[in-house]
Amino acid sequence: MPLLKVFYEDWQMECCGTPFAVGDEVAWKLVAYGAGARRENTGYGAEAWVENHGGPDRPTAGRVHAVDLVREEYRCHLPDPVPEGEGEGVVVLRGTGRGLEPVPGTVTLEPADGCPRWFEEVDRGTLDGLGRVRRTRGALVTLDAPDTAHLLRP
Repeated sequence: MPLLKVFYEDWQMECCGTPFAVGDEVAWKLVAYGAGARRENTGYGAEAWVENHGGPDRPTAGRVHAVDLVREEYRCHLPDPVPEGEGEGVVVLRGTGRGLEPVPGTVTLEPADGCPRWFEEVDRGTLDGLGRVRRTRGALVTLDAPDTAHLLRP
């Protein structure tokens, strides 16, 4: 049976997905990665990604052969501390965006028995004045999929 590598992004699972395990039968709307694919990630070696918000009308059915959780480290800018004594009795507005930037060479694939519903983020402290977090970006799934001819190609 042909094996297909599929990337299931963290936000797609957390929004509208159903957790699954190795050995489960699944049916997902898949879109093939290609030259015209406009995705913020590269799919970590996947041939297609799960698209819960549109995509093809016909899902691709198959059995989950393997799951690797994709983890990556990011650096982020920490908010400036409020100087002591400043802002007492006054509302101080500060931006909340962290501006996450991937740290090159930190992607890992960690074998798992299945895919969780919610993905973790671990605070790794600071280095050179920047915060560090390790995020689980999603799951790289090896799918036994007998029929992939209908995949939507961008």
